[in-house]
Amino acid sequence: MGRRGASGRVPGRWRAVTGRRAAAPVLMAMALVALCTTAVVPARAVPAAGTPGGYAFAGDARPIEGAAGPADAERLEPGATYRSSLPARGAVHYRLRLDGASNVYVAVTAVPAPGGTVAASDGIRVSLRDGEGGSCSFDSASIGAARSPRPVTAWGRREVFPTKTRCREAGTYDVAVERTGGQSAAPGAWDLEIAAFTEPAPKRAGATRAPEVWDSSSPAPPEGEPRRRRGGAGFAGATLLGPGAWRDGIRPGQTLFYAVPADWGQRVYATAELDGSGGRGYVPGALRLALHNPARGPVADTGTAYDGDPATAALPPVPPVAYANRHAVADKVSGMRFAGAYYVVVHLAARVADDFGEGPFGLTLRVGVDGAAESGPVYAGESAPLGVFEVPEGQRVAGTGAGGEKDDPVMRAVAVGGIGTGSLLLAGLGVWTLRARRRSGAL
Repeated sequence: MGRRGASGRVPGRWRAVTGRRAAAPVLMAMALVALCTTAVVPARAVPAAGTPGGYAFAGDARPIEGAAGPADAERLEPGATYRSSLPARGAVHYRLRLDGASNVYVAVTAVPAPGGTVAASDGIRVSLRDGEGGSCSFDSASIGAARSPRPVTAWGRREVFPTKTRCREAGTYDVAVERTGGQSAAPGAWDLEIAAFTEPAPKRAGATRAPEVWDSSSPAPPEGEPRRRRGGAGFAGATLLGPGAWRDGIRPGQTLFYAVPADWGQRVYATAELDGSGGRGYVPGALRLALHNPARGPVADTGTAYDGDPATAALPPVPPVAYANRHAVADKVSGMRFAGAYYVVVHLAARVADDFGEGPFGLTLRVGVDGAAESGPVYAGESAPLGVFEVPEGQRVAGTGAGGEKDDPVMRAVAVGGIGTGSLLLAGLGVWTLRARRRSGAL
């Protein structure tokens, strides 16, 4: 997992641009792809120390130590990523200083040591509380039936709604992270990656209820010959994918990360197909497929057993991206609350190696982006990281119909050039778009 190959990092600082000179990003993409095929691009994500092939933490993650209580907690800055650790017993605390208008999200990814023993109930719980100890949110994530050590992600949220009275005030807030699993929790500390995001308030208040009707049918996965693309080893190194069929390899115990841009009015769907091995055995929940939103919040997941024959896992249908989705209770609706990079995460259980060998096993991802892009809310300020809840002009795609595939010239250029060049390519596009917005007076 630590090998980057032709994959690349999805930056947290995207800016969208509309209007004139639409061909310029295409020309820049082609030029940068040509440049980057010969240039050396520094790695932007690094594997955990001593765990070859493990989770790749953000290269710019700041070290931070969790405190035993809120009073001594160190401060998290929205827009930054941190690296910490979580003991088997007891909570660790971090501090946030928030205004009275923005929505804030804190995503925590816990990484058990590869090769260790974990129970199905092992996992983490993340809670966010105001200065008086009132609960703003709590979320949890667990290892699951396959009992395979893998990164698990849960998030805390401070949301400012007109109909909500708690957690609206400016002040200091507490983020607490603790292990689940009780007495059966695996011993030893787990590494943590913590990412904090700020979403500004919209200039105009929108609907206060989630859409009651949306197409809940399962779209047909895109067909066609898969193209090679190596998955990333963490959120920071997620490989950018457009709609279509993609080919990779995965080893038992490995987790692969991909990022799919989805704009307002669009929805993401994906299937993961694992090749047959010819061996004999049975591993429940062996192939796991999950979808996370641009703030890394869990949206949907699924899994399937493996017995040596080809196996397929398909994400459950989710609604199109809409601001009002956040008012829903179900994760698969409320998680589809903003535009940006949606993460498709694939894990193959470590126990597969016991019956079927070390692999790698052939993996085919079929990814679709359904629906036409729409206008989203007009925010009153900037997000942190900058542009994380936007899709750059150069990465916008026309929605795929059932079994169809569409992409735009920039996405095709990226696919041909390889996503190992993605960081430099997207940085160049970001500079171009920012200048364009300044020229047009949009900033």
